[in-house]
Amino acid sequence: MPNILISCGEPSGDLYAGALTKELTTLDPTARVYGLGGDHLEKNGADLVAHYEGLAATGISEALAVLPRSIEIYRSMVARARVDRPDVFVAIDFPEINFRLAAALRKLGIPIVYYIGPQAWAWRRGRFETMRGFVDLALVIFPFEEAIYREAGIPVEFVGHPLVELSDPTGDRESFLRSQGLIATAPTVALLPGSRPNELRAILPELTGAARLIRQQCADVQFVVARAPHLKQELFESIFAMRETGVPVQIVESRTDDVIAAADVVVTASGTATVQTAIHQRPMVIVYRLSAVTYWLVKTFAHVENAGMVNLIAGKEIVPELLQERFTANAVATEVVRLLTDRQAALRTSELLAQVREQLGTGEVSRRVAERVLAVADSKNA
Repeated sequence: MPNILISCGEPSGDLYAGALTKELTTLDPTARVYGLGGDHLEKNGADLVAHYEGLAATGISEALAVLPRSIEIYRSMVARARVDRPDVFVAIDFPEINFRLAAALRKLGIPIVYYIGPQAWAWRRGRFETMRGFVDLALVIFPFEEAIYREAGIPVEFVGHPLVELSDPTGDRESFLRSQGLIATAPTVALLPGSRPNELRAILPELTGAARLIRQQCADVQFVVARAPHLKQELFESIFAMRETGVPVQIVESRTDDVIAAADVVVTASGTATVQTAIHQRPMVIVYRLSAVTYWLVKTFAHVENAGMVNLIAGKEIVPELLQERFTANAVATEVVRLLTDRQAALRTSELLAQVREQLGTGEVSRRVAERVLAVADSKNA
């Protein structure tokens, strides 16, 4: 009976952890899965040692604010591992906790599989040296990562991106928009402001301003906002205020694929959602804003030219990135109106995003990862 400890710390990681758990228990019904995660992990049969809610943050001050809870969860996970002695520990992204956890569990003789490693190739490359000390197998999801990890001396395999198999909308565009009280044939812009509270505080008011400007130039346009789970209502006050002025806008929770698939143009915070949007081949504008100190640190130590993952995969900027001072309501509105009104530009962007999608693998990623995890667990018991 394989005993598998998993740790993830945000909505995307929880989605992947849930899909992995489903495949693990399908391949081996005796498998016992438990750990740090969220609703998807629990729904697919794992026992939660702790819920990730409130852990995810970007920026230095935000990370310090969640540090006490992070330490508490770290201690509870290590204590549980000392008692249960899992056959394998699967860390999913989230290095803020998973690096410390993996190092501690490796000292207990527990094999470590790191699924979706941190983007150390973008900045903080010293993390590769740290990972080399505790990772038995890294399973990476972007094609260019395999060579980088191998060069760093870390056992690695490219498995493909799990969103390729997980990004199916539940219905067609027309029925989804009608279900939200919107017009099925009207131009639709999706707003994806991120999944962390501090991201929404920094990003959503600017997107609201952009939506008002877009509406002035495209009178029949409507908006759909993708809301990540466990976000407080007050974070969306600017959207509620815009709705009261007569702008057609709906907030839809936990249905990001439906929101993206129904859109003509997507405005998304930099992160996992850019890949999700590329899989649906929707023209997009990438936005982001960090605190001045955090952004300075990122720029100082960055090893890449672009922030958007789709541009990194493509090797060039195929969708616009509006970061920091370039991220303004006017700039966002200009790019969105261009994509709404220039059909050839939108079509060309979709074609380039299709090429990105082809590089993300062919599906069945969670099954492949489950097979590798069970193999590592079996080798420990051999």
